Amino acid sequence: MDCTYRKLLKIHLVTSTESLEFTHLARALSQSSLVGLDAEWKPQRSHQSNFPTVSLLQLACQPGPRFNPESDESNASVVFLLDLSSIPLPSIWELLKELFVSPDILKLGFKFKQDLIYLSSTFCSQGCDIGFDRVDPYLDITSIYNNLHHKQLGRKLPKETKSLANICKELLDISLSKELQCSDWSNRPLTEEQKNYAAIDAHCLIEIFNIFQVKVAQKGFAAGNSCSSISELDSSNLDLGLKGILEKPDIGNKTVRFKLCEALDIIRATSYYSQCSPEGVVTRVSYLNTMPMDESLVKIVRKEKRLDDIGDWQGPPPWDLSLGGDGYPKFLCDVMVEGLAKHLRCVGIDAATPRSKKPEPRELIDQTSKEKRVLLTRDAKLLRHQYLIKNQIYRVNSLLKNQQLLEVIETFQLKISEDQLMSRCTKCNGRFIQKPLSTEEAVEAAKGFQRIPDCLFDKNLQFWQCMDCNQLYWEGTQYHNAVQKFIDVCKLNE
Repeated sequence: MDCTYRKLLKIHLVTSTESLEFTHLARALSQSSLVGLDAEWKPQRSHQSNFPTVSLLQLACQPGPRFNPESDESNASVVFLLDLSSIPLPSIWELLKELFVSPDILKLGFKFKQDLIYLSSTFCSQGCDIGFDRVDPYLDITSIYNNLHHKQLGRKLPKETKSLANICKELLDISLSKELQCSDWSNRPLTEEQKNYAAIDAHCLIEIFNIFQVKVAQKGFAAGNSCSSISELDSSNLDLGLKGILEKPDIGNKTVRFKLCEALDIIRATSYYSQCSPEGVVTRVSYLNTMPMDESLVKIVRKEKRLDDIGDWQGPPPWDLSLGGDGYPKFLCDVMVEGLAKHLRCVGIDAATPRSKKPEPRELIDQTSKEKRVLLTRDAKLLRHQYLIKNQIYRVNSLLKNQQLLEVIETFQLKISEDQLMSRCTKCNGRFIQKPLSTEEAVEAAKGFQRIPDCLFDKNLQFWQCMDCNQLYWEGTQYHNAVQKFIDVCKLNE
């Protein structure tokens, strides 16, 4: 790894909320308009049902225009490594929650949505009742790389995704060690090599973002310019390495003001959390004393806000009796919330999945309309089609399945009882035959289709069969564990 690059970084390892490093962190966040996010955890060598525990959270900060150059964080490259195995997680939950949704800070990441799920699970396991459900505004490095780099070269967007290491090598001329990425991040103390790797992994996101700003600025993309084609950019400058970028004074502070007609192609932000007044002034209640986001960044994310504005449920649902429905809730869960479908089935709710593995939006809309369901999704782009299926699409905010289940129950005021639990087939969403089968009847029904373990024959169990796919179920240990799980999740005993 380039030693010159390492020297440019100022790294703070934060192990306590009482430390000077934590004070620096809070100060840097309040004066940053860009933050690069990354997380590290101990690699899982085999398939495990639980999410990995995040050991380290990296925050790379880029100070805003009012940053005090005389402060300890005056270096333009400041990275904070939060040691989550040392810090009591509830003590930093509020700070991180506010950072993730602050409208004044544009967050950068590389496939960070998966990291966010693991991070949320880690905080929940350490006593935080609610995890993290979103990052707003957010920009994925993969998105800007694909949209700018490949359009410049006049090529179609490739189906495969480039790794962060490849992007860094191409644009920054640095190498990220795969060996360090797969090291045991739960061991303490961290080695100096691990600290440097973790810091660079987060900071390179800001450097990549700045390079794209520079490339567009070189072609005069400023506020007021017409929507020129990105393909007009000079692709010869793509080979410009990190050293070449750093040789140009203040190059990292250049800003680019894209017309809104290009903004949506550049950014894949999930939503924009802030509220805007009619005059366009961004307002919010914040625990962080942040500075307003630079107008050039606001323009990039503002268009995505329109999608989020229509994401809240309006109602009534298509099964409402006032609309001629039968009163029984029915949902369609797209591929982004397929796990939620099984959870809904476990509590007795009709939850279908798309007919094809990779459905087009039109297919989802048709199935939703014909079956009079509500489409559940996390894809903000699907909200554009809401006018086609009024009151039949809802964007799920939560990331973890248990929280998603509770969100849907609360949003649609679903009534869940213990009698409903495990009353639908988790495989196909079908209903069970009302009369239970004896062991002999179950063995006959399972011939050539499903094997019933021999150990069940002497237990005098009752069997239930799905009327649609013929899958057999029995009230064994797994059944009772599942029932107890959803009693606890839905708080049916309270």
